[in-house]
Amino acid sequence: MDIAIIGAGMAGLTCARRLTDSGHTVEVFDKGRGPGGRMSSRRAEANGHTLRFDHGAQFFTAHDDRFRRQVEAWHADGMVAPWPAAKDGAWVGTPAMNAPIRAMAAAANVSFGTRVETVRAVGTGWKLVGPDVPRTIFDAVISAVPAEQVTPLLAGSAPDMAALAGQTVSDPCWTLMVTFRDRPDLPDTLRSAGAIGWAARNSSKPGRGDGECWVVQASSEWSRQHLEEHAAPVITLLLDQLRKEAGGSLPRVRHVDAHRWRYAMCGNAGEGALWDASRHIGACGDWLLGPRVENAYLSGWELAQRVIDGA
Repeated sequence: MDIAIIGAGMAGLTCARRLTDSGHTVEVFDKGRGPGGRMSSRRAEANGHTLRFDHGAQFFTAHDDRFRRQVEAWHADGMVAPWPAAKDGAWVGTPAMNAPIRAMAAAANVSFGTRVETVRAVGTGWKLVGPDVPRTIFDAVISAVPAEQVTPLLAGSAPDMAALAGQTVSDPCWTLMVTFRDRPDLPDTLRSAGAIGWAARNSSKPGRGDGECWVVQASSEWSRQHLEEHAAPVITLLLDQLRKEAGGSLPRVRHVDAHRWRYAMCGNAGEGALWDASRHIGACGDWLLGPRVENAYLSGWELAQRVIDGA
């Protein structure tokens, strides 16, 4: 079949690779400028130096044999490495969290900067609707976007899937990215401290180089309370909390920025993947299994298997 996948995150790219390997023709469409999704990394320039921040997922673990084999392959290729500072069994992409995603996207047929607003049935096929999308009629279409984006995407074509997504709510997260001139009096990782849900010395991850680049992620409750605020007051409040955890003082700031994730920590719909074999429309993503990188991979893997099996 000719298959369109909407979303170039872990779930969509995993699904695309398996379907391509099984002989299907797959095109992936993503509204972003590049791959990553919640595994995105951010670069910034300060005084001629390139700074790097993993401002989405901080690490991932591998428990299922399918994902464990994939992680081992990435490790052999130098794209991931252990990060014991987070926990036993924690892995990170190298030299940035998005390294595995970038490699997967490079091997797929992906159109970035392409926003798909909805999908429409045309005869026995599917048409993507949105600015700059192709006029091609696809045999099958798969949603691989966050639950909140599934609802408008599939409401007119797969209302049951859209309704399930609408019931699966994600938690938001404000993320602070800051670089200090010197090392603050803090451990490499910090959890559940006031407004802070998680803080990490990004430079402590393998392959990141020297420097004091820190990622501070606010708790879900705090982020929800401050969700519509501008970045400047959020930066001030989170720096104040970090200063408190450092004993009342922080080194001089070289660079600071903040990112608002509206859909940071997904819910759990209790399904591996969704596939309507009679109409050739489906959905995958971590929101179907829970907020872990591994679950996004497994959801994409399982949906591809259902398509391959014709079930």
